[in-house]
Amino acid sequence: MVTLSIVLTAFVAIEHCYILWMEMFAWETVGKRVFSTSLPKKLFTPTKRLAANQGLYNGFLVAGLTWSFLIDDTECY
Repeated sequence: MVTLSIVLTAFVAIEHCYILWMEMFAWETVGKRVFSTSLPKKLFTPTKRLAANQGLYNGFLVAGLTWSFLIDDTECY
């Protein structure tokens, strides 16, 4: 059961890495394709800084999930 939780946590971390990249670095290219049905194309340039802020938030989620792999708490075992 422990390995399933590790695999799922790693999957979520990788997913958030993709979201970080898309929102911080590819908002006006990939973001337009991903959110083409929910946002008009004219809003991507004005909302670039807002998306970068959301990407930073996802970066902190990745950092926390990655940190959970590095913690070794011997008292729990």
